[in-house]
Amino acid sequence: MARASTTSDVFNAIAEPQRRDILVLLRSGERPVTELAAALGMTQPGASKHLRVLREVGLVRDRKDGKQRLYGLDACKLKPVAEWAGGFEQFWNESFERLDAYVQELKQAREED
Repeated sequence: MARASTTSDVFNAIAEPQRRDILVLLRSGERPVTELAAALGMTQPGASKHLRVLREVGLVRDRKDGKQRLYGLDACKLKPVAEWAGGFEQFWNESFERLDAYVQELKQAREED
């Protein structure tokens, strides 16, 4: 089955690590593309391409501020991602509980020796 277009699917859009890095930077507030590019060590055109994809899936909004364009996070579209990832919380909690029980058994065995 073919994957959905990157520009229409939030999961595909955030599969790219540099796009996730952009979202992390935008959590602290709006930034111009030049600042994002510099912070990530990429070219301005490269950052602009990533921002375009993020904007098309609705994760980033932009507005004009004088001569520059500021980009900001619109995290509402991340809700399906959070819900999907949250489904694994029980798995991890149970795994950590089993690990803790094993460590406690090892401690008890050492104390008995």
